[in-house]
Amino acid sequence: MTYYTHTTEGADDMPAHIKASLIGNSLTIPISNGKLNLGTWQGIYLCEFRNRGGSRKLVLTIIE
Repeated sequence: MTYYTHTTEGADDMPAHIKASLIGNSLTIPISNGKLNLGTWQGIYLCEFRNRGGSRKLVLTIIE
């Protein structure tokens, strides 16, 4: 049974929009002594949920 039908864009857009809303689109990362302050097992990943994703822009804002 189909609960959601997304017809204004490509067929892969509806699952991509749901996944993106669950994952989020912003990140706060502490920086100490000019380096990312991540734990041993932490990392930063960029996820593309569309089958044919286009180019993206990355915006960084550093607040001291």
